[in-house]
Amino acid sequence: MSRFWLLLILVLCITGCQSNTSTKPKMPYESWYLGFIAPNYMEVWLEQVNIGDNSGRIFPNAMGGVVSYGKPENLAIRAEGWPERIGSGKGRTLTGLDLPYVVSLRWQSMVEPQTYHALFTIPDWARKKMIERLPAECPVSGRTSDYRKDLTIGLAPGGVVKVWIMGPCLDPIEVLTLQAEIEPKGPYGGKSNGKYRPLSPVVKRYVDKYGVPYGSWWAPIPYTTVGP
Repeated sequence: MSRFWLLLILVLCITGCQSNTSTKPKMPYESWYLGFIAPNYMEVWLEQVNIGDNSGRIFPNAMGGVVSYGKPENLAIRAEGWPERIGSGKGRTLTGLDLPYVVSLRWQSMVEPQTYHALFTIPDWARKKMIERLPAECPVSGRTSDYRKDLTIGLAPGGVVKVWIMGPCLDPIEVLTLQAEIEPKGPYGGKSNGKYRPLSPVVKRYVDKYGVPYGSWWAPIPYTTVGP
């Protein structure tokens, strides 16, 4: 068993012990959304995501593949910082889980190229905000209230990881920013002899012209409210 899985299981064992001695709030919805984004043109290939919930259950291999990012053919936008408006990202709805507690993931930052891994927990204050029903104007559905039940994870070159919670009719809240570790085995767990997927043609044109703006993805985006 890899060190990555051992750490995840250890964290969840601690969570399970804690959940036996505390009363967890009931989740007011049946599912929540897990999504992934990358900065404009900064192509990412997601190798593996494992989710542990607030009750100690594990959802292995929850996601994989290319994540959401902007890449107009005319190179009309820039890669510095995060998009002006963060969307929920490319992902899936997770049903049958409690609120998210721990996330482990491994991905390729293809413009470098480099492979990273990270393991982190979602703070208590963020989970509480995920079950807080708030007034909201939802023109499409007509709802007058909403939950922040989307967990969105941003992955940027240099191993920057940024996490938000959001709702379709509520602005995002930035939860945390962290530095991932380089995966010593390289892409695909060392099974590709160090070879990465080729860049999309438009991404290669952008990187050849403008480079990779390392260090521009740490600061909070202007409209974000930082908790708790």
